Amino acid sequence: MPALDALDRARTLALITVSPLEEHGPHLPLGVDAFTARHFAELIAGRVVAERPGWSAVLAPTLYLGSFTFEAAGTVTVRQRTVRDVVVDYGASLARAGFRHILIANGHAGPTHLTALDEAAAIVSRRHGITMASLSGHLAWGFRNGHFLDDVARALGRSLSEAERRAFAEDAHGGWWETSMMLMIRPELVDERYRDLPPATYPLTARLRRNYPLRDGGQGYVGHPALADVDFAKATTQVLLDASLELVNGLLDARLTAGSRRSPYALVPFFRTNFWRATAAGAGAMAVAALSLAVLARRRRAPRGPV
Repeated sequence: MPALDALDRARTLALITVSPLEEHGPHLPLGVDAFTARHFAELIAGRVVAERPGWSAVLAPTLYLGSFTFEAAGTVTVRQRTVRDVVVDYGASLARAGFRHILIANGHAGPTHLTALDEAAAIVSRRHGITMASLSGHLAWGFRNGHFLDDVARALGRSLSEAERRAFAEDAHGGWWETSMMLMIRPELVDERYRDLPPATYPLTARLRRNYPLRDGGQGYVGHPALADVDFAKATTQVLLDASLELVNGLLDARLTAGSRRSPYALVPFFRTNFWRATAAGAGAMAVAALSLAVLARRRRAPRGPV
């Protein structure tokens, strides 16, 4: 505690890693999202300390929390409201201790999960007048949609074939990228059977079904795990780290606001934590209003007695 308390709060970045335990096919560990998020948190912390003289970084223990997960043995699904509230409590504690810059590291792309992290960051920033941000939703959206593929190709030192670009577009969960990442950072936890796993691709109509990678004989992954290789992981890590640092430095230098790089999901009311509660409350209020109007109308139509 004294060592932590001695840090210069104005020149310290605190990082909170938040990701679920979730199945990732027959070949990957349950902690893929958390391992990946922690890896990037450590890289970001190292770069901030190395590139900003006099700065420090604090890495909080990983919180294994996440909503919008695929249900299977080993998956621990946490309610969206709980994810938001726990992260709010962690961020608020750091803010009350005087820390002014807090970053949420996350490796899970579930829409409600990303929205909960954005909401938590916004709440803490507003209540305590600090900068708390979750950048993973914004970066994941661009990464998954291929916005960084040209940069990845440059980092690899070769062009990506059309077949590779199609495979990347079909990759979503426990596939090419996540298997590559685990081969790089936790190879002892990758089952060798990944080399023989066939592609698992799903049209949009199938992805709308709950737990779709585990239905009808699916093995819980989406994409092309057999394509995995460490060079691909290194190249994507370099590109994502550079993109992350550009945003982090913008926040630390006050060139960006905490909420300026939110996940697109956070803009969709359906994914917001309070959506169903607000909808139910609104429906209840409308029902009460309709009943009141009906009673008033009946009273107006009722015959009046003698004066």
